[in-house]
Amino acid sequence: MDVTLALSPEAILFDKIDSKPKVLAALARLFSQAYGLDESAVLENLEAREALGSTGFGRGVAIPHCRIKDARRPSLALIRLEQPIDFAAADALPVTLVCGLVSPENAGATHLHALAAISRLTRDEAKLQMLADAPTTEAAYALLTHQFERDAA
Repeated sequence: MDVTLALSPEAILFDKIDSKPKVLAALARLFSQAYGLDESAVLENLEAREALGSTGFGRGVAIPHCRIKDARRPSLALIRLEQPIDFAAADALPVTLVCGLVSPENAGATHLHALAAISRLTRDEAKLQMLADAPTTEAAYALLTHQFERDAA
């Protein structure tokens, strides 16, 4: 895991969102509020990436991601959905956990390392359950920061 992955407590949301387009819009808003990125640029790039193929990772997880010129380093946003939604995932299961990633345009391998770290986290059944059970966004933040710090060591 690349140690420069940004995770802000303001980039975590537990909410009832009922469609994929609304999830992408909520992610763009989180990236704007938490990291100062241009909301419309993030949304446009997330939608463009999603148009290439669903980022529904499987097992109830989606990892929408993109690169934009104004990003300083790979940054994470997380949305835990109150109700599952269709994300056209490879396994056809609806999604309840959305891990968004925005990286600098020239992030190349760094972007891939960040995606791999998120993938490792979301493949771990125990960690997925802990995120699903986290009572607050603060608890989810603590869980994620502990995980990423451990992976970086």
